[in-house]
Amino acid sequence: MSSTETPYETGGGVGLSSRDARVIGGASVLMAINVVVMYALAVTPLAAVNDYLFSVPIIGAVVYGAAIMAGQLVAERGVQGGDTGIAFVGMVILQLAFGIFGAGVLAFAPRAAQLTILVVTAVVVAVLTAAIAAYVYARSTTFEHWGSYANYAFIGGLVAILIGTFVPLALVVGFVLIFLGFLLRLGWEIWKVRDQRTASVALQTIGVYIAVAGVFVHVLQLVLRYFASRQ
Repeated sequence: MSSTETPYETGGGVGLSSRDARVIGGASVLMAINVVVMYALAVTPLAAVNDYLFSVPIIGAVVYGAAIMAGQLVAERGVQGGDTGIAFVGMVILQLAFGIFGAGVLAFAPRAAQLTILVVTAVVVAVLTAAIAAYVYARSTTFEHWGSYANYAFIGGLVAILIGTFVPLALVVGFVLIFLGFLLRLGWEIWKVRDQRTASVALQTIGVYIAVAGVFVHVLQLVLRYFASRQ
């Protein structure tokens, strides 16, 4: 989750090129598959993985963080090396990492309500993504610093979760910081789509998908809490 790229150009305007549409469309397809994976896994023993990992919160955060980073590195290596098999393995790791986590969250809700919760979450995430994209495309400035801010938020979130392992109240801070990190990363990834037109469409698609998936699993937790409070 680094921010080392140098922008090739910095443009403005809210119009999407066909290239932008391919990246966003590809990321949307990957996210849609992930939602199906979450729904399917929510009734399997894998939905209990969160219970074991987050019995010590920092372990759960580190394991999922490592899985996401590993999946991204493997997928990107496959794309860059032209090896479809390796790229597929990386995507499977990412789908399972987000899918198992999401399934663990979803399993707290009755099966009859799970589909509704996923739909509401998808709508909220779509609105957030559209708002961030509109902001990025409307401003003629660089958003490269958002990548650095995202990294700081992730690190701060892990530290807060570590503290929260002993002081539960700090877990809320950790949640907020990790969520903020994914929102900032989403803006950074969208900026790269906007300005780095010579970059690989496949790599940018993976980047946007990971950011959206990270936002999705956090919104999912908030939506679940909302539905639970209405019972």
